[in-house]
Amino acid sequence: MADLLMCEPTMLYNILNQEIKHSRLAETNYLYLLDVRSKREYNESHIITAQRMKKKDNDYVIPQSMDLECVKYCIVYDGKTNALDVNFEVREKDSDSEDDEVSYVMGSAVLCARILAEFTRHPVYILDGGYECFSAHYHFFRTQKIFSMPQELDAFEPYPIEVVPGEVYLGTVKQACNPQMHKDLKIKAHVNVGLETTPYFQGDTCRLLQISVTDSPEEDLFSSFRHTSHFMDAHVERRSVILVFSTRGISRSCTVMLAYLMHRNRESLKRSWAHLQRCKNNIRPLRSFVKQLIEWEKVIHGAEITDVKDPRF
Repeated sequence: MADLLMCEPTMLYNILNQEIKHSRLAETNYLYLLDVRSKREYNESHIITAQRMKKKDNDYVIPQSMDLECVKYCIVYDGKTNALDVNFEVREKDSDSEDDEVSYVMGSAVLCARILAEFTRHPVYILDGGYECFSAHYHFFRTQKIFSMPQELDAFEPYPIEVVPGEVYLGTVKQACNPQMHKDLKIKAHVNVGLETTPYFQGDTCRLLQISVTDSPEEDLFSSFRHTSHFMDAHVERRSVILVFSTRGISRSCTVMLAYLMHRNRESLKRSWAHLQRCKNNIRPLRSFVKQLIEWEKVIHGAEITDVKDPRF
């Protein structure tokens, strides 16, 4: 039987927004997001891409199309479960409904997850706080639409990755030009690690920090680490949401984000790398940038702590 683990809302947000060339949601065995609330609640609104788990004779029915053994993430949510122990209420069935209109509240996600865990070796996650908590943080990922075609998932536009919840995001230049994403995430400042420009904050040095470098081994990012970290600190203190970005969001901007995490948390490159990789699966700073991060580690800690010969770097 697989483990049951809690999934923080920010973890699900980041899972939904992973991309390589296109959104990873289009991959067949990437994510099963399962809603165990009533049919009425699901139809009113659910988390984007979620499928509703149905019941027959009071038991959850696993769709035949669902290959639990191969899926990377299996996440279950109900209304507001926030713990792994079972504690739920049942409301009366609506006699006029064609389907089971029982409202599954606290704990029903755990009951469903336990059944799913019997069919996989991989962890089954329960969304912490359920639909209520996730939709309160990410209202723009609520929908009534049911995604059934691969091309619909291909067309999904991933949002920037959330590195520090509600404070710091990591993205691409395309996302940095998207007005809806700015509005939804309440972005108030940019750290642009590249040569491209966006329509936002031009001429406003208080809200735009431009680090004009290419993604080349010869470039120097080390000299910008201190200023960038202090710029980001100032916005975090003012509760001003920051987007750090570069062309593809995998090398230059990741390097600057790692430097900031090392500064913010007074931690090693290894710990910051693990943090960022949990948020974004495809971070790939140039080797020369990794060496500059080691020099930054020496500045912060007075010595080199991380072994960059480790294959993960």
